Amino acid sequence: MRRTPRIRRRPPRPTRPQVVAHRGSSHETAEHTLAAYVKALDEGADALECDVRLTADGHLVCVHDRDLRRTAATPGLVSTMNLAELDELDFASWKNPWSELDDEAPDRDPEHGKVLTLRKLLETAADYDRHVELAIETKHPTRYGGLVERRLVETLGDFGWDRAGSPVRVMSFSVNAVSRVRRLAPDLDVVLLVDKAHHWPVLRPVVGDDWIIGPGIDELRDHPGLGRHLVKAGREIHVWTVNTAEDLQICLDLGVTAVISDRPAYMLELLGR
Repeated sequence: MRRTPRIRRRPPRPTRPQVVAHRGSSHETAEHTLAAYVKALDEGADALECDVRLTADGHLVCVHDRDLRRTAATPGLVSTMNLAELDELDFASWKNPWSELDDEAPDRDPEHGKVLTLRKLLETAADYDRHVELAIETKHPTRYGGLVERRLVETLGDFGWDRAGSPVRVMSFSVNAVSRVRRLAPDLDVVLLVDKAHHWPVLRPVVGDDWIIGPGIDELRDHPGLGRHLVKAGREIHVWTVNTAEDLQICLDLGVTAVISDRPAYMLELLGR
């Protein structure tokens, strides 16, 4: 039997958009570390955003770049390394390289600066004392292709989060990746990320009626027509990466339902004024 597609109608304008911590509270704390996510939760973030990549031995880890030069000071590739090898690296020191010389700096839990597995992040969110949502981005291109989405949906299934009512939504710049998630888990919310305004007319005919659209704030600022077209089409909009009061106002004017920010505490402060 052919499945009847869900039609996502543009929801009523919320009192405020959901504040999503981009790679954790990453403005001040090293991205994708457990410390960054715990800080974001403690600051009141409504949701957590992460990027996931697959290791050589099949683990999903929260890392943005395909190589580790920027965040772990090594030329290694995530996809060619086992989890045990990644676990030996320091993913936090690059953010504050002089912290060890600061006698007044608080002691850092070594575990908070290690590579973070997606499973650990999901456990952290599940165990927190309030409802927390997650926006998980699969990175492409990758040598593992569609295995990334299959492994992701399997992992979500271990938490019962691969079905309707899940606190998780899956994002990607790849139409194929988003389509794959929808086939594997038809009731999961999905977000197609858009990094160029002029791509939208090409993408529009192949995008599902109920897909959320995730434009970058730079494109909304530089090409206001993109936001107007999305609103007119009744699309739910999640925007990245929103870090200033001016950019937040653009989102408020459009009635977006989520802002993804490196500075979740600052966004919450602005929204509370």
